[in-house]
Amino acid sequence: MRGKAFVIVLLLTMSVVTSPAGASSLSKVFQKVNPAVVVILTTERGHSSLYHGREVNFNKGGLGSGVVVSKEGLVMTAAHVVQVADAVVVKFLDGSMVGAKVVGSAVQADVALLQLNHLPDNLTVAELGDSDLVNIGDEIFVIGAPYGVDHTLTVGYMSGRRHPEVVCNSLLPIEFLQTDAAINKGNSGGPMFNMEGKVIGIVSRILSFSGGSEGLGFAASINTATELLLKQGSVWTGLEAYLVSGPLAKALNVPQDAGLLIQRVADDSPGQRLGLRPGNVPVEIAGKQLLLGGDIVLEVKGVPVSADFEHTCEIRKKVAGLNNGNLEMKVLREGKVLDLAIFKEGAMIESDWSKSK
Repeated sequence: MRGKAFVIVLLLTMSVVTSPAGASSLSKVFQKVNPAVVVILTTERGHSSLYHGREVNFNKGGLGSGVVVSKEGLVMTAAHVVQVADAVVVKFLDGSMVGAKVVGSAVQADVALLQLNHLPDNLTVAELGDSDLVNIGDEIFVIGAPYGVDHTLTVGYMSGRRHPEVVCNSLLPIEFLQTDAAINKGNSGGPMFNMEGKVIGIVSRILSFSGGSEGLGFAASINTATELLLKQGSVWTGLEAYLVSGPLAKALNVPQDAGLLIQRVADDSPGQRLGLRPGNVPVEIAGKQLLLGGDIVLEVKGVPVSADFEHTCEIRKKVAGLNNGNLEMKVLREGKVLDLAIFKEGAMIESDWSKSK
C-alpha cells in the first residue's frame, strides 16, 4: 500500500507540474490583444545597378508590424519600416486594409506613429503599460509578422536594458529592452507585451550573424516611444541621409568638413515639399551601399552639418521646428549651393546662393 500511495502522490505531483494553466492564461491574453496588432505594408522607390548603360528604378514593397494605440486610429511601429515609404497600408486581423500616413518619427529611437486614413469597424486598441516596472527575468511575448506570417506569437524573457551611449541632453534618455524571444524580419514595429497584455515595447531590431533570430532582440521601451511620439510629438521628415566627412566629403566636393548626403525622400513628405532631391546612382564605398547624385545638406536653419556631436544635437532641435511648419536648408546640388525653405503655409522657396556672391 505504501508503494501504491507513493505512486499516487507522484502522479498528482506530475499533474501539477505539467498543468497547462499557464499556457491557457497566455492563450486568453493573446486572443484579447491580437486584434490590436497589425501588419504594415509599404511601397518605396528602389534603385538597381546600371542596366545596358542606364539606371533602372522600380517600386519595392516593405513589411513590418505595428499596434493600434488609440481609438482615434494612431498606430505605433518602427521608424525604419516607414521612414521613406511613399505609401503605407495597415492590414488588420480580419484581412481588411486601411491606408495610413506617417505623422511622427523618432529615428534615434526607431519608433514612428501612423494615422489611419479612416477608422475600421470594431477597432481594438492595445493598452500601454509602464516599461519602468518590467524587470530583467520577467516573461514577455511578442506578436508580429515574421517573414510575412501574420500574427505570430513568440515568448521569451526580458533579458536586459540598453541605453545608447550618445544621446542629446535635450532628449529623453532612450531605452531599449533586450529579449530572447524569437524576432525575425517582419517583426519590426510590432508590440512587446508583458504577461498582463500591456504593451511595454516596440520591436526594433535583432543582433544576428545568420540573418535570423539568435536570441538577441531589441525593442524601444514604450515609455520612450510614448514620450517621443505622443508627448513631444517627434517630426517625420521623410528623409534618409548619410553623414559624409573626411576623404569622402572631399571626393564629393563638399565645401566644409561634413554634409548629409540625401539617400531617399518619401512622397508627400516635408522633405519632398522642401524640394530635396534623393540619390539615384547606386554605388558601394568601403562596403557601404550608397546612392550618389542627390543633394548634400550643408546647413539646417543656419547650423552647419558637422561630425561634431553638439552640432548634430543642434540640428535635431532645428528640425523639430517643423512642428511650426518652417524649415530651411542650405544644400549642395550639382556643384551649386542652394537655399531651400518651406513655410507654414506650405510654400517652397529655392534660391541659388552662389549667384548672390
